[in-house]
Amino acid sequence: MTRPPLDPGSAPSSTDPDPSAPSRGALSGRRVLLAVTGSIAAYKAVLLLRLLKKAGAHVEVLLTDTAQRFVGAATFSGLGAPVHDDMFSAPGELHVTLGQRADVLLVAPATADVLARLRQGRADDLLTATALCLRGRLLLAPAMHPTMWHAPAVRENVALLQARGAELIGPVVGEVASGDSGMGRMAEPEEIVAALTHSLRSDASLGGRHVVVTAGPTREPIDPVRFLTNTSSGKMGFAIAAQAARRGARVTLIAGPVHQPTPAGVERLDVGTTEEMRSTLWSVLGDDLQGADALVMCAAVADYRPRTAAEHKLKRGDELRLDLVPNPDLLAEIGAARGGTTPVLVGFALETGDDDALSASARGKLQRKKVDLVVANAAAESLGRDDNRVLLVTDTETTPLPTLPKEAIAHQLLDWVGARLDALTAPPADVTPGPVDSSTEGTP
Repeated sequence: MTRPPLDPGSAPSSTDPDPSAPSRGALSGRRVLLAVTGSIAAYKAVLLLRLLKKAGAHVEVLLTDTAQRFVGAATFSGLGAPVHDDMFSAPGELHVTLGQRADVLLVAPATADVLARLRQGRADDLLTATALCLRGRLLLAPAMHPTMWHAPAVRENVALLQARGAELIGPVVGEVASGDSGMGRMAEPEEIVAALTHSLRSDASLGGRHVVVTAGPTREPIDPVRFLTNTSSGKMGFAIAAQAARRGARVTLIAGPVHQPTPAGVERLDVGTTEEMRSTLWSVLGDDLQGADALVMCAAVADYRPRTAAEHKLKRGDELRLDLVPNPDLLAEIGAARGGTTPVLVGFALETGDDDALSASARGKLQRKKVDLVVANAAAESLGRDDNRVLLVTDTETTPLPTLPKEAIAHQLLDWVGARLDALTAPPADVTPGPVDSSTEGTP
């Protein structure tokens, strides 16, 4: 279950409501088109419908042919939802009507086949044709065997759909129908409703803000064909950039060499080496650092580089000795140069130890580098994965989050950043003036 966002001013209370539970009326007036596809997880869509209606949404259900092999139309209509299962079952152009009046098209479960067909822009059934006419948001809750989820074709399809603006809810790690366990289980209905509610809320919490995000690794050349780097995929930083853009921020993403599509609405600046990332950062932030409201340093910057890079390819020999020198510490450099409280600085700490080591490393980094928040994560639970388990560490508290999709962690992180910015820019409380001393009024 998703934990409450970290409040910059207070520790979370054990009595706080569960944010995964949909509040009554939270979706009042919203039109949700729930598309159910052919997966064993289709049975969860029945509970999903009930939760959406409980939250006040007007829900219509779209059933594919294969979905009806798992759950019938009568089940959904019995719960009070209009059901559509045939493009030609109503006069006019049903797919156009559905696509134009829905605030959100929620595909749950979203099978590997449906993801591929949506990516291709197919229009050979009611679901795909409606998606092409959609004016609202497209939310996808994938469900499939872990082997399918990790297949290169599925990963490419998902990446392209996200680049076009689709939002993913899950999948999560858990047991699937076969009894196997891994990433591919559909998120629980409560979590899907919570994510949908968050997506549709109209607060534009970062509207008017400039958020700068660094992501991915850096590469330090040894010779023209070899380099030092790490296994960072950039997924966490790209998720943060995407979510910040959806919250109305102007987003600049400074990306190391990764194979990730640029999120919708994000300005991307590609770099290679640490020095290139450093130069680009200062160019964006400006000498006074006032070029951004918040800086999220998610990139896995190389700590060392060869003192010199060979001009020609090094030939095989008995042994090779590299003379390494430290790279500049970009986060510490910016923290030291920050004279006030802006931009809000967020750093990441990657370790290989247990939670105590993670927390200690994060708190040390927080103090040494003069940042506001450190996100601590273990290498084995983060690098290259679609989910992560992190600790959010400030100068007053440490908040552990459970294993969550990186998009959900981005939400938590940006909730904190937005609240911090609001607190820093809030006008001072009104002070009632005291009585005027008339004897001095007008005296120079």
